[in-house]
Amino acid sequence: MYSLYIIIAAVLWGIISLFSTELKSVGMSPGSIVAVRSFGAAAVLTVIFFIKDRSLFKIRLKDIKYFIGTGIISFVWFNWCLFTSMNECTTAIAVVLLYTAPVFVVFLSAVLFGEKLTPVKLIALVMTVIGCALVTGIVSGNINGTLFGIICGIGSGLFYGLYSIFGRFALKKYNDVTVTVYTFIFAAIGSIPLCRIGEICSALSEPAGGLTAILIVLVSTVTPFLFYTKGLSGVESGTASILATTEPAVGVLVSVFILHQHLTFASLAGIILIFSSVILLNYKTGGRKWNTDKDLNITKE
Repeated sequence: MYSLYIIIAAVLWGIISLFSTELKSVGMSPGSIVAVRSFGAAAVLTVIFFIKDRSLFKIRLKDIKYFIGTGIISFVWFNWCLFTSMNECTTAIAVVLLYTAPVFVVFLSAVLFGEKLTPVKLIALVMTVIGCALVTGIVSGNINGTLFGIICGIGSGLFYGLYSIFGRFALKKYNDVTVTVYTFIFAAIGSIPLCRIGEICSALSEPAGGLTAILIVLVSTVTPFLFYTKGLSGVESGTASILATTEPAVGVLVSVFILHQHLTFASLAGIILIFSSVILLNYKTGGRKWNTDKDLNITKE
């Protein structure tokens, strides 16, 4: 049952392109979509946990730096890069490039924490690089989207990966709920410079825009967070990471079958390589079991 919770969360995250595409059609820019998602999630989760357990909001002032990292540097910018990449490329390319995050985590952890770069990690890196080259069309010379969109897609993976780096410090002092709630609160604050109040008001005044804004907050942000958190209580983090790859898989299916975006054979091969590298990074060689290192457990908020 706990594994099912993880899969449900991943599916709900995976369909976010349906809502971001609709919000784009009613005039919202990527920055405004990030602001709506951040403010909405912060408000809903704050109310839920304020009623459930107010002690979760107790933090030390000196620890705010961790939530600036998880909320502003990571969440705001990985979302902005992701939604921008979706605009500039296809949804499939954007969500797959987002999942280069584990590779960034591995190398940032090596630099910052002195973690060993094993042969398996290096193989995963090579697989990811080749996969990215195939997905983006660089190998064939026919780039799938704009160069800016591809750069943003890779940027989303980098900032997504930084969540685990900042979160590693925060989770030493606070539980996952506290970290997540404050991540959204600081993300809301950090998204203010990126949003355009006029276009948000205009979009939300339309029935389709208002409904979609509610759905992106409840369906693809708050609900999957609650399911994922529940799932983690009964599933090892490494296993959760593998199950969470359902998210980009769903994103690709949405791109092809619902949004009717083209996917070449080379792109499909690249997607398989990137997915495989994520699975490889979470597998302990020799021990024959999934890696339980939380640093590789990328949690999409």
